[in-house]
Amino acid sequence: MGTMRTLTAVGHRGDPYAARENTLPSLRSAFAAGADAVEIDVRLTRDGVPVLLHDEDLRRLWRHDVRLDAMTAAQLSELTAGGVPTLREALMAAGAGRIMIDLPGATAEAVRAVVGLVRECGARERVYYCAGADTMLAVRAADPGAEVALTWTSLNPPRRVLIDALAPRWLNYRFGLVSRPLVDALHRDGLLVSAWTADTKRTMRGLIAAGADSITTNRIDALTALRPRT
Repeated sequence: MGTMRTLTAVGHRGDPYAARENTLPSLRSAFAAGADAVEIDVRLTRDGVPVLLHDEDLRRLWRHDVRLDAMTAAQLSELTAGGVPTLREALMAAGAGRIMIDLPGATAEAVRAVVGLVRECGARERVYYCAGADTMLAVRAADPGAEVALTWTSLNPPRRVLIDALAPRWLNYRFGLVSRPLVDALHRDGLLVSAWTADTKRTMRGLIAAGADSITTNRIDALTALRPRT
């Protein structure tokens, strides 16, 4: 073969060592550092607005003991001084950059809201989605053409019936599960392999050597420095 696969470098929640995760400064910092894509977490406010937040509440990042689903988008903006961006704002800030949307704890209703907004913003071609099987099946139902990265946490491969129903482009593995034999087997099946969340250079080098197609990291500057020059 001899053709070298290009590695997709993904900033995990942006560039969290440079700026608070899942914020517009973090997103911009990741792209400035050479990220090909940025992974963001999207949840809905009480009034159904998709915003960027990994946790169910604001305690860890914003020091407010309040659940996201208890607040409207306006209340959230006031409480965080506009620090938690809406998905619409994030898609605009990314420009032509690719966005990987993770959907923690999403209901089918939340998935429809997110997929609908992506379509409304004209961003379908640069957005892809990652989460477990149930959530990804909801994405597939909402947008039959969506690009899907199925997050998989076992070395036992997904059943063929799931692969057929979901038609993922990627299988998205915790980095410790990724090996050259796994990658080769998935490539033979026509699937790409993404790995998360690799933060040491040793781990990054190992994943590159194993043939991973994409690596998600909190240290996007380190990954882009290691990336093979094509």
